Amino acid sequence: MFSQKRDRTVQNAAFVASDDIRSAFSAAMSGMYRVEVPAYGTLMELVAGVNAGVLDATPVLRQQLEATDSLDRLAEERHGAIRLGTPAELSMMRRVFAVMGMHPVGYYDLSTAGVPVHSTAFRPVGAEALSRNPFRVFTSLLRIDLIGDEALRAQVEGILAARRIFTDIAVELTEKAETQGGLHRQDADRFVAEILETFRWHNQACVGMEMYHRLHQQHRLVADVVSFKGPHINHLTPRTLDIDAVQTGMPSRGIEPKAIVEGPPTRQCPILLRQHRSRHWTNRSRSGSGGWTACSHTARFGEIEQRGVALTPKGRALYDSLLDATRKIIRPAADGSNAADYVEALSRTFQSFPDTWDDIRIAGLGYFTYSLTERGRQVGSVHAEGVDQLVADGFVRFDPIVYEDSLPVSAAGSFQSNLGDEAGQDFVASPNQKRFEAALGAGVLDEFEHYAAIERASIDDCRRALREVQAAE
Repeated sequence: MFSQKRDRTVQNAAFVASDDIRSAFSAAMSGMYRVEVPAYGTLMELVAGVNAGVLDATPVLRQQLEATDSLDRLAEERHGAIRLGTPAELSMMRRVFAVMGMHPVGYYDLSTAGVPVHSTAFRPVGAEALSRNPFRVFTSLLRIDLIGDEALRAQVEGILAARRIFTDIAVELTEKAETQGGLHRQDADRFVAEILETFRWHNQACVGMEMYHRLHQQHRLVADVVSFKGPHINHLTPRTLDIDAVQTGMPSRGIEPKAIVEGPPTRQCPILLRQHRSRHWTNRSRSGSGGWTACSHTARFGEIEQRGVALTPKGRALYDSLLDATRKIIRPAADGSNAADYVEALSRTFQSFPDTWDDIRIAGLGYFTYSLTERGRQVGSVHAEGVDQLVADGFVRFDPIVYEDSLPVSAAGSFQSNLGDEAGQDFVASPNQKRFEAALGAGVLDEFEHYAAIERASIDDCRRALREVQAAE
């Protein structure tokens, strides 16, 4: 019995870590996308230059990123997005991402924004896994039930039922990983190569022009999901430390920027997520069914993001109320004609949101991790129990927890920007998390509970460490 257990341990030790598989897949995806969309490489060069400049000019920020093990991951950080057509595709995608150590976090109903999908974000959830590679994929499932034309809905179901978005080898290796608890190096390399095929751009549509136009008339996203044999990656988003600088630098690199950065305004202390996307990049394709017709399809766009602190429910409510108040004053025009007025109104409205880390923390608006200072590691006696007093006394420091997820409003904006400025259509808002999770085959992690647990654990670690210091005296 001991010998068998030892053999299994040796065998399992040879498995490639899920973090390493995720890193390999992220790198392979980035390489493929750079070939398919050359402008992506240009965007990456611009972001790298801006980030380097910010770090050189802001030593305090560099020190903070180093203290939280976030500096090394910056250059590798990517956020992608895909759209799936059926529950079976979503369920299999969950299993595929699980091999890479990526789990569904959050539920997003985009029907409220006129987009017939609901979504989740697959990503690593542990601090160590995130520091190794924080690759995320915002994954959406088409809401076929929201297609009003019954005849078209039936045709869509038939088209999607006939396609297979995963290769046979990809399915086989996923099942193998589940059965034996991991993949050895050769299988892991094959797994990455095979799964990559699911995300590749297909320049041949699987429907004829007449059907494509019917789907397009229903909604551009419906056409994007149904017309092709696979869910091509829509965008890969690098993380920048200064999104405004990247936006300003786009024209000189031949990239046409959108006029508005989505999310909160420019701040001293970034909150949640700011996203900016360029004008869409059009892929060439051919429509089939009885012959090939050259056409074009708006499928991709350039996107960058700047991440801030994760907000508590109280902080999110304040953010939502301020964003809503701004939009009651002025809504950004699709053509960017009122961009300056919108940015001014947004900045003015958000003055109500505290803009120092200590004020955000004390007001209970954001999540933070806590760790001992040098004084805390050396102190002989600590009488304070409350974390606020420990911070005030210099025994404990705090650092913002980076928001690792997506914003419902921002996510909807990315869909509309990708589909065209006039693509919005009316759908009855119908959030259905239970239905989504049934299709997924698992529940989604509540991001608020997750961030709160990280914060609580860091406080507990501080108190435990302080007790150990005192016991050693």
